Amino acid sequence: MLFRLVGGRYYPTPMSVTRANPASSRARAPVIARRRARVVALIESLPEAAAVDCGSQHLSLEVRGKRFGYYLDDHHGDGRVAINCKAEPGGNQTLVDFAPDRFHIPAYVGSRGWVGLWIDLPTIDWEQVESIIMDAYRLTAPKRLVAKLDKGGTD
Repeated sequence: MLFRLVGGRYYPTPMSVTRANPASSRARAPVIARRRARVVALIESLPEAAAVDCGSQHLSLEVRGKRFGYYLDDHHGDGRVAINCKAEPGGNQTLVDFAPDRFHIPAYVGSRGWVGLWIDLPTIDWEQVESIIMDAYRLTAPKRLVAKLDKGGTD
């Protein structure tokens, strides 16, 4: 793993995604656009949840104005696309240990238990993406909305 200095901080960068070859393991732009649309559709299917623009390429994943995740595209120039979400205490490290090629501890919020999931890989396990997002939603949403979700209700 390489570390890059961005804005006065060091960030981990997988060796396959360095400045010398930024697209080697990353999906192409049309694929990334379809994946973003799929994430937005998933968020919008949750009761009172929204994917709110925050910056030119990022989305804040929110329920009733409370953030439970981010969709990040080229965050601080890292050349990656990821979803960073709240997770159960200790869950982030467990996921990173289980699949370090798919999960990471995100900068800034990782110390508060958040987990990052790369979605620019050649293949994506969408059940895993949905599970991470749903867990984060459940940790943040009011109990009434979680109960509505459990009953199969949506917006």
